[in-house]
Amino acid sequence: MKSVKLLLGSVALVGLGMAIGWTAKPVLAQPEKPSYVYELRTYTTEEGRLPALNKRFRDHTVKLFEKHGMKNVVYLTPVDAEGKAIDNKLVYLLAHKSQADAKKSFASFGADPDWKAAREASEADGKILAKPPESQFYVPTDYSPMK
Repeated sequence: MKSVKLLLGSVALVGLGMAIGWTAKPVLAQPEKPSYVYELRTYTTEEGRLPALNKRFRDHTVKLFEKHGMKNVVYLTPVDAEGKAIDNKLVYLLAHKSQADAKKSFASFGADPDWKAAREASEADGKILAKPPESQFYVPTDYSPMK
């Protein structure tokens, strides 16, 4: 009997809603498209050259990344189990609108005369990087506070 009353009440409510102009729109769960893709980059320097790389990033690279459409998220240097800095690594996270935009941004960044001058000046005392940078793209999970 209770289920019949519930059904009749629901029908009455729907009828009332239609009479006064309410419309029902289906609610479809759509996965949110992440607003950014994140690129994690790791630089390994020649022994003793991390200070030169940090100076180049601090004084030039960070601003040039922004100029070319990249969002600086965080810059980190790793530490060992005792908390001692590992002397030859820089790890950082950039945000891009898409991987295609990242490619375009890095192409324009690489061609920028200000970048070329900064790189040349920072390497006047010798090569900084021991190997090419490592790069990996990520998207936030659906439960990540960073979207």
